[in-house]
Amino acid sequence: MEQQHPLAASRAGETQPLTEPADLARWRTETPGCATRVHLNNAGAGLMPQPVLDTITQHLQREAAIGGYEAADEAESRVRASYEAVAHLIGAAARNIAVVENATVAFSQALSAFDFHPGDVIVTTRADYPSNQLMFLSLARRLGVEVRRAADLPEGGVAPDDVRRQASDPRCKLVAVSWVPTNSGLVQAVPDVGAVCAQLGVPYLVDACQAVGQIPVNVETLRCDFLAATARKFLRGPRGIGFLYVSDHALERGLYPLLVDMHGADWTDRDAFQLAEDARRFENWEFPYALVLGLGEAARYALAVGAEGYARARRLASILRERLAACPGVRVLDRGRERCAIVTIAIEGRDAADVKLALRARGINTSSAHRTGGVIDMDAKGASSVLRLSTHYYNTEAELDTAVTTLKQALEAPRRATTPPESATPPAGPAPGRR
Repeated sequence: MEQQHPLAASRAGETQPLTEPADLARWRTETPGCATRVHLNNAGAGLMPQPVLDTITQHLQREAAIGGYEAADEAESRVRASYEAVAHLIGAAARNIAVVENATVAFSQALSAFDFHPGDVIVTTRADYPSNQLMFLSLARRLGVEVRRAADLPEGGVAPDDVRRQASDPRCKLVAVSWVPTNSGLVQAVPDVGAVCAQLGVPYLVDACQAVGQIPVNVETLRCDFLAATARKFLRGPRGIGFLYVSDHALERGLYPLLVDMHGADWTDRDAFQLAEDARRFENWEFPYALVLGLGEAARYALAVGAEGYARARRLASILRERLAACPGVRVLDRGRERCAIVTIAIEGRDAADVKLALRARGINTSSAHRTGGVIDMDAKGASSVLRLSTHYYNTEAELDTAVTTLKQALEAPRRATTPPESATPPAGPAPGRR
């Protein structure tokens, strides 16, 4: 029998009942990590389901048995199917998918496709991913590019009207937005920004690293020229693999990365080369084929779970926000009209990295970020560090209760230990080398 629970939904002022889906037991059975951990670090790396793990290990076994090149040749049709699955997941065609090492590489490959000159303008947001911001600042320092950050709405999140104002400058070469910042549950209005860019004829790059796998993605709706993503987060794939979507329009314009590889082009004459016709011009020749197959399997798994999984992850995060907000000394930091399956909190008098390790020692996986993970956003919130808890569809309300109770205990323990009796044994710290 289904049980319903009241909760605050992802949009302020809404409440929706949470139901336990019929597939929950299977999802958890197919996720080995659920047996030993409360995993609330899906924004860092989601737990791989068994089919993804099996796909990767089986290919590695074939490489060991017959050789790496031979195993790749043998798996050629399944590799093609992986491209098709990833493309299906985001509403694209396989020709528009380039497989790369991670979302940051995907983003940098797209960024390098533009011939920036002194005075050119890049419009971004105040909450873009730090690696992206560093790339922009590097372009500013090296090439004289001007980086403009659009204003936020009063409730948080980029203001599309200010993007329009900034990007209307004829010097604007690119608009780039992180759909979901790494240190916040904010969901940026990327479709609205995409509409602005389409009207202005300005290229649009979306960092969907934290979005793919927890938010439905359709690149036609987003109207983006490029979209960068990873496998390891909410998509529940392996680490060390990601992908870049490249629109037909960008391909027709002849855009390609600054440092094209022999996989992305053919050296046709002494001083000439011919680009690959599709998005693979953004790829490199050497591939971790086991991970490529794992990425495809993760995409198929996400497609099978469907919209029910997206909605459940968000609803669980809404429950978690409410329960964390009631904890003494805890400040929930998430803002914006729309919020996702990432919950971020600041803890009075505590460094989030220390709290993360204390929770990990008690079987609760979370992650932490410091000011350098989002300087503008963190300074605006008056936070030097944040603890990030990210839910997924395979989590349960009981796990949320366990996490909140364990957090309270972890926060109380050091206070009790500040003046221990002389005979007391000092509490054990984190294992050497752990971060």
